[in-house]
Amino acid sequence: MGRLIRMLSVVAACLLTTAARGEESCANPRQMQGFRTCADVDKAKQEGSLVVYSTDPEAASESVLAEFHALFPEIHTTYFRLQGGALYAKLLAERQGQAYLADITQLADMSFALDFQKRGGYMHYISPELAAYKPNFRSTPDGYWTWGALVVAGIAYNPNLVPADQAPRNWPDVMDPKWADAISVKVTISGLQHTTWYMLRQLYGNDFWKKLAPSRPHAFDSYVQQFDRLVNGQDKVAITAQYSGYLLMKAKGAPVEFVYPPDGLVATPQPWGIIKEAPHPEAARLFMDWFLGVPGQTVNARFQCNYSARDDVDPPPGGAKSSTFKLLTPTDWKAFEQSHAAYVREWDKLTGMR
Repeated sequence: MGRLIRMLSVVAACLLTTAARGEESCANPRQMQGFRTCADVDKAKQEGSLVVYSTDPEAASESVLAEFHALFPEIHTTYFRLQGGALYAKLLAERQGQAYLADITQLADMSFALDFQKRGGYMHYISPELAAYKPNFRSTPDGYWTWGALVVAGIAYNPNLVPADQAPRNWPDVMDPKWADAISVKVTISGLQHTTWYMLRQLYGNDFWKKLAPSRPHAFDSYVQQFDRLVNGQDKVAITAQYSGYLLMKAKGAPVEFVYPPDGLVATPQPWGIIKEAPHPEAARLFMDWFLGVPGQTVNARFQCNYSARDDVDPPPGGAKSSTFKLLTPTDWKAFEQSHAAYVREWDKLTGMR
């Protein structure tokens, strides 16, 4: 009897360890068109709807969802966008009021994703596609959130207003007073701005951003606004300029140039996960499998021009391989999460929000 108990304990420990590593999803994932799923596809079709909360621009996101809808026309998709901080506040307020409206969320800021996981906000679901993602691109334990995209940012400028030999070449160059009243950043509730603030302080010291205050930077919610202002001549330089925005504008022939600072480009992940109380759980599982698979990641790179965390997905159209970049990404996410309050205080003050 004692030997049997010990054997059962070993088996149980192995099963728990395997589940924690995410090596098992369902016993027999269903092969779809380019991806595998553990969702009940028939039930997902019966649910008939999918609601996504995200920080990505509306037009590109609706194009991504249209590709999913084309594959599963029975499932109608709804998209809602806010910047990271505002979106998380909305999500928490809805949960407090027991209004569970969203199926999928992408919060853009890892500090929000980590906090949401602590609150038990994510559904636990180990996608069959999870094995294609490196362990540090997934939640601990597996099955709560996954890096659905990597957003890369550097410096952009209008070459009609700034000669190439006078443009910034590295991050400290943007502190030059000559950019006063002609430089833009992103607002405090941007997850990408939080990462930029955090990484450049690590690189150049805690007083780095104070040098930008005399230039009175303009702060915007979206990279679309930043690049529109560059093209229209309202600003000359943009910091935390998304590479995706540059690729989209350059493809249209807009007068924008991108600077690849030799000290590195900032890169922030987009954690995607299913809401625990998702009103359409099978449709959410099906979408997550598609999105994390090669088809969804390819579509996302095409329309959003962000990078996939998968090694088997091509870079966005016109973009170089991410392996050619030196990327600045936090490695201590606990410290990053703990920095959020200090970041909000400094960035609100810098951008005139208080």
